[in-house]
Amino acid sequence: MAVDQQAVRRHLGEFVDSRRGVEAYVEPPTNVTATTVILIAHDGEWTRRAAGSRQAAFELAGSLGVPVYDVLQTGYPNRMREWNSRQRKKD
Repeated sequence: MAVDQQAVRRHLGEFVDSRRGVEAYVEPPTNVTATTVILIAHDGEWTRRAAGSRQAAFELAGSLGVPVYDVLQTGYPNRMREWNSRQRKKD
């Protein structure tokens, strides 16, 4: 899967620059998606982008200057689930 690394870097960089307490989580590939990076802010707001490979995902996330975790080892933080729940209640 081809990934526009510049567009991904720009989007994730803007997310990091405009929010507090952002952490990155590298997600494994699935049958329909490449390896992804998900950024989660202090309040649970999140964004996800394809990174291409596991190595590219860790390098990209590391270049953003935020803590980086492997979601298979850490799981997702509760604040993300809580944010998702609040968003569903708004609809």
